[in-house]
Amino acid sequence: MCKQQYSIGELSRLCNVSKKALRFYDKIGLISSLRHDYNNYRMYTHDELLMVPVLKYYKQMGFKLDEMKSFISGQSGNVYNTMRSAFEKKIKELKTAQVELQRCEESVRDWYALIREAELVIAEGVREVSVKYVEQAQFIHQEQAFDGDIKSAIININFMNYVEKTGNAITGPVYIRFSNLQDRMEGIPQNIRIMQNVLMPCGGGVRVPFGGCIMASCYHVGPLERIPETYGRFISWIRRHGYAHGEACYERYVTDYWTTTNTDYHVAELLVKVWRGGQDEKADESREP
Repeated sequence: MCKQQYSIGELSRLCNVSKKALRFYDKIGLISSLRHDYNNYRMYTHDELLMVPVLKYYKQMGFKLDEMKSFISGQSGNVYNTMRSAFEKKIKELKTAQVELQRCEESVRDWYALIREAELVIAEGVREVSVKYVEQAQFIHQEQAFDGDIKSAIININFMNYVEKTGNAITGPVYIRFSNLQDRMEGIPQNIRIMQNVLMPCGGGVRVPFGGCIMASCYHVGPLERIPETYGRFISWIRRHGYAHGEACYERYVTDYWTTTNTDYHVAELLVKVWRGGQDEKADESREP
């Protein structure tokens, strides 16, 4: 036979819920207690005891206490209508939360991959030039003028505003396309294209293709203001090995001002489209990524 009444301590122990929570449930009328006139102690019936697992289950589904109260008491005009509306609303909320959580996870994984890449580049002293096929990607982008301030180009307020305006969220490394490699080496102001990958589901804005071709690659380690120095040996290697190269160049920032203020740990990958010098250079230039 069930016990008729339980003290708050007994209810707390039996249901593994704190006394503080039980007092709050009592206060808002979810699990009401009886009060004895002679000592004012909270006492609970067996029915109230059985309400605790019900609340826990609704909490597991993501319902807040005020949401539970709207239908758990059964006092509304049409109980099923009230519950159906509450569950439909909760399903929409959970779907939205799931998308946001997936976006967060993807962003964290992308950032983690960049940190590991930079860590290995520095640890292994990777400085060699390589030639590789770069998979094609579609990036959100914005054309801007570049005056030499690389920090403001990477942590780019105008680009960030554009991303938000178009309803997008970005992830992964920032890419910058410099329209003229020689001007980049000499520090001459020029037009650039800021590019970055977007998280799904994505918003509006125009996408630009990148990659889908053979490119020469070289890592730069250290202050990003010194990248033009790295281009010197990079381009020398390309020409020495019989390659022609495009007029534009690309910089993929692995770790930068977004990651750390310690510029010794900044890592960027320099990318230039290349082809064998005997090929039709103009035809290849028309397919600049």
